[in-house]
Amino acid sequence: MSDNIQFIKSQSSYQSILRYLNPSSMVTYLQNTLNFCKENPTLPFLATASVVYLTYYLFSVVKKPLIACKDKRLWNFLNKHCPVAAEKYWPTFWCFESRAQTILRVLLQSKPSVQYKSEFIYTVDGGQIKLDWAENNENKRYTEDIRPTVLLLPGLTGSSNESYILHMVTEAQNLGYRCVVFNNRGIGGSRLLTPRTYCAANTEDLTFVVDHIKSKYPNAPLLGTGVSLGGMILFNYLAKTGKNCKLVAGVCVSVAWNVFESVLSLEQPLNLFLFNRTLAQTLTELARKNIDMFEHHFDMEHVLKSSTIREFDERFTAKMFGYPSWEAYYEEACIHQKVHAVEVPVLCLNASDDPFSPSHAIPVNDANNHDNIALVVTSHGGHIGFLEGLFPRHTNYMYRWFTQFVDSVFQHGDKELHDCDSKNVEEIPQ
Repeated sequence: MSDNIQFIKSQSSYQSILRYLNPSSMVTYLQNTLNFCKENPTLPFLATASVVYLTYYLFSVVKKPLIACKDKRLWNFLNKHCPVAAEKYWPTFWCFESRAQTILRVLLQSKPSVQYKSEFIYTVDGGQIKLDWAENNENKRYTEDIRPTVLLLPGLTGSSNESYILHMVTEAQNLGYRCVVFNNRGIGGSRLLTPRTYCAANTEDLTFVVDHIKSKYPNAPLLGTGVSLGGMILFNYLAKTGKNCKLVAGVCVSVAWNVFESVLSLEQPLNLFLFNRTLAQTLTELARKNIDMFEHHFDMEHVLKSSTIREFDERFTAKMFGYPSWEAYYEEACIHQKVHAVEVPVLCLNASDDPFSPSHAIPVNDANNHDNIALVVTSHGGHIGFLEGLFPRHTNYMYRWFTQFVDSVFQHGDKELHDCDSKNVEEIPQ
């Protein structure tokens, strides 16, 4: 009986297939489909566009980062302790274009609540620097005197209240670490007491800050993290101090490696409109607020008319720090030719589509020929963007690299990066 029922069902299915394959039925089906498309002309276009967009995203956008690293110890250290090194970077699906990543990070990123304790310190020349401390003493993982400390340097006009700084501080605090944010002169609530601000090439203030922190906590390991201009200052400090560096490691994010190439990129029409003029206006406003301090040293009327970063640096920054021209200042500020001078482990994260640091200027070959540096380059991410997830409000790719590297350096760096027996280090795969 069951065999008969099964046979009847099979026959019924077979007849249904035959009816579907009947030429007249197929013609009717196609005609209905065409009529539907005529009534909804945008749907086929949207469906095709969606397939093309998805295909491009999966095959051209989602990729593992390029990691340039000659140093076998550092390479194996990253692969052992930083899982993100083996992952593909999945930029936000609807926002992976470089300028969109750069702008929307500012607009969308949340600002975690951080309780700072501010400290004002004074340089030899009478300048004032504001340090914002997040002590984290309620975390009992370490005692105060040995608590590992992360020193953070914001970007060009940034302060301790930038969203990326707040996220990094929060991530480091969750791991039990202390943070201190170095606000440049005249930034973040500090007063400008002398006719001097800051620049990418000068590391005197950073050296002063590092010495101050180490004097307060001589037994606490100190790691530096710089973003954009802060990363350039940090890298210049690492290169200048060499083996005498008082930091155990460094993290540099979205730095401009070759300033000349960065300026050319920022002076392209769209970048000029979106970024260059806005930053120049911010810089001139900072100068305007302290015009009484500068008017006897600079032609402030000329300075305040600066419409690009290059003009501002030519009329103000270069002269302030004693350079004969903006070219001389930029030459000193460039860090792409200083990779060889770094003597402590440093992780550098850049996006190849960063409008502030074009991919051809990123020193991949130098990183592949010198120790102590791991250069991570993603295909997308913009400038301090690195957004991921459908609605990128909170953590992102940049913070995962920061968290994993910082934690692994403090936990394993002494043994695996400084006292590692080279005989036990695996070869870097080619």
